[in-house]
Amino acid sequence: MLVHLHISHYALIDRLDIDFESGFSVLTGETGAGKSIILGALGLLLGRRAEGKVIQTGQAKCCIEGTFDVKRLNLQNFFAANDLDYDDVCIVRREVSQSGRSRAFINDSPVALTTMKALGDRLFDIHSQHQNLLLGREDFLLGTLDSVGQNADLLTRYGESFDAWKKAQGELDEMRKQAEKDAADREYLAYQLKQLEEADLHDGEQEELEQEQKTLAHAEDIQVALTQALSALQNDERDAVADLKNGAQTLAHLADFLPDAASWSERMDSVRIELDDLLGEMAGALQQVESDPNRLQFIDDRLATIYSLQKKFGASDVSELIRKTAELRERVDKIENIDGYIADKQAEVDALYAALEKEATQLTDSRKAAADELTKAVKEQVGALGMPNASLLFDFAAKNAPDRSGFDNVRFLFSANKNVPPQDVSQIASGGEMGRLMLAFKAFIARHEQLPTVIFDEIDTGVSGTMAEKMAKAMQALSKGTQVLCITHLPQIAAAGEHHFLVYKEETADGAETHIRQLNEAERVDEVANMLSGETLTPEAIENAKSLLKQHTK
Repeated sequence: MLVHLHISHYALIDRLDIDFESGFSVLTGETGAGKSIILGALGLLLGRRAEGKVIQTGQAKCCIEGTFDVKRLNLQNFFAANDLDYDDVCIVRREVSQSGRSRAFINDSPVALTTMKALGDRLFDIHSQHQNLLLGREDFLLGTLDSVGQNADLLTRYGESFDAWKKAQGELDEMRKQAEKDAADREYLAYQLKQLEEADLHDGEQEELEQEQKTLAHAEDIQVALTQALSALQNDERDAVADLKNGAQTLAHLADFLPDAASWSERMDSVRIELDDLLGEMAGALQQVESDPNRLQFIDDRLATIYSLQKKFGASDVSELIRKTAELRERVDKIENIDGYIADKQAEVDALYAALEKEATQLTDSRKAAADELTKAVKEQVGALGMPNASLLFDFAAKNAPDRSGFDNVRFLFSANKNVPPQDVSQIASGGEMGRLMLAFKAFIARHEQLPTVIFDEIDTGVSGTMAEKMAKAMQALSKGTQVLCITHLPQIAAAGEHHFLVYKEETADGAETHIRQLNEAERVDEVANMLSGETLTPEAIENAKSLLKQHTK
């Protein structure tokens, strides 16, 4: 429920603060007084587009702030999902600068405009004349039927099934496209795979071959160097290992006379052991290294093959070539067995579509049941609103292809007269008939869910007299369950409100300013009388106004 509205520096409004109450409130005022300005300001709280030109001249920004009592709207999950602190009283604020940039706040926390819009849609609904056209829009009709049918859980299940089917269908389509492409490339891919498989590559092979190539290419240099190194330590004239052994033994004999000799002996013996190992390793290497032109040629050819494959496939090493081989093998395998893969995927798609059809059938059945219930109730309501012979029908047809809303194409058919077959409501209903139909729709929906504040903007256009009184009673009934605000030019509806606000314009030294104030009983009589008689306030109009007001306070 809207509790308080604050507007500052917006269009013709310098500053406005007004409190609202539950029930049925009416707003009246002369044409041009600024009723549409107030609605425009409220629209900003619904996340609608903001422009800097709406700000009063000389002001840096405008501010619109609505205070709402939300304890009956079950918004705790919304606040938690958006990381906002919940309170039974919610303050929504929008600030717009001269540049057109705006900032949005919920309970003083800055939020994205999309978040404000999502919350605003749950707080209040502005129903203007153009919204009557919603009756011709399929998304509105489906949303209404789903609301009446309480299809939230069913819609969730259907949406999950639709997403799964759509994903699998996309994968199948991609598989078929790839199959067509691969079929043309099959011979070339098989040739590439044959090259790689015939190479019989092994991980780490390249590094080993490159090292062996270096060794074989310098075999003679290695042999000469190793021979010289061995001769320097061990030849016919000297044996370094034997010399170290003798030296260690000699030092060991001095241990009783020279304490350090024992450790020197041990160290010399360690050097002997290390030198002996070194000589053995070098001697072994010398025996292994020998010139082998055939082996060197083999390695050169093998490395040339590896380098060529690396260049061809854009690989930096053998491991990448091995991975490429596996990828090509898998791809060629898929090409050769693609019919089987496609058949398996098609079976998956068919199974998912069958599950989707089952969910869609349940959704359609629920919507048709809701349509019957809604049609009966709306027919009764519009009968009370002066259309006793109205014919109403929800026309269901299957979509050419399912979408996320289901399998249903829905039209709302209407006829106001006997013996006239119902036709698409957007093509046959007058503005007044549209307004009464929408009022009946909202009255029925209010029985099934907690509606937010409903603001009717001249929904009474095209009606008058008795019909206006009947619409007033319908809005009164609707206001028993939800707050209703109605902007009207009709005295019959103005007199029906529990609370009456006057929107008026004053000329000041700085220009025109729009104001709003709540009327007391005496002021209401004068305002309703003015609406009845026009510019000249007659005694008869005053008496008629008193009678209208008395009629709605019985």
